[in-house]
Order: sequence, then C-alpha cells, then structure tokens
Amino acid sequence: DILQEGSGPSVTAGNTITVHATGIVLSENSDPKKFWSTKDAGQQPFTYQAGVGAVIKGWDQGLLGAQLGETRRIIIPGEEGYGPRGFPAWGIGPNGTLDFTIEVLKIE
Repeated sequence: DILQEGSGPSVTAGNTITVHATGIVLSENSDPKKFWSTKDAGQQPFTYQAGVGAVIKGWDQGLLGAQLGETRRIIIPGEEGYGPRGFPAWGIGPNGTLDFTIEVLKIE
C-alpha cells in the first residue's frame, strides 16, 4: 500500500537506496510488536542495494518501483521474510509475518 506518494526517480534493481523503516512482527498469539525502526533513538536511515538479495525477499521486491519520497506499507509473509528460522534476536518466530512501513529517502 502506498501511504504517501513520491515523485521523481523510481527504485530499480541495482540502485543503492536509503530508507527510513519500521518493522512490526504480526502474530496470531499476541499483539503486533515493533522489532526495529530507523527512527528510534540512536538509529540511522538504512542503506542497501535494491533488487539483488541484500535484504529479505519481500522487502527487496516490495520496494521496486517506489519513487523518491514515497512511503509504502509492505506486509511480508514468512516465506518472503526470515523463513522457518525466524530471527529470534528480534522476537520474530519461525515464518513470522512482517509489517514494514518504509520511506524512500535517497536513490542512487
């Protein structure tokens, strides 16, 4: 879902992009829980190369085509997230569904 429209260039595979991101793990057995945010104290925007597998599949594919300044909400099923291993250090269980809000700050 596009929460805020962007303008200008769009993210394509191979671009280096910088984003603000907030991740929430969704669970059938408990309330949604934030596990990471670049907007939290001591955090900084996150930079990665898009479309080349540098981040989880659902995020990597979910931001292709996003424009500079755009904010998207991406719901990522477990198989496109951290899979059967989860990410226990962040409280993400096996095949945990993730809810990311991502704002594109820079595209290079």
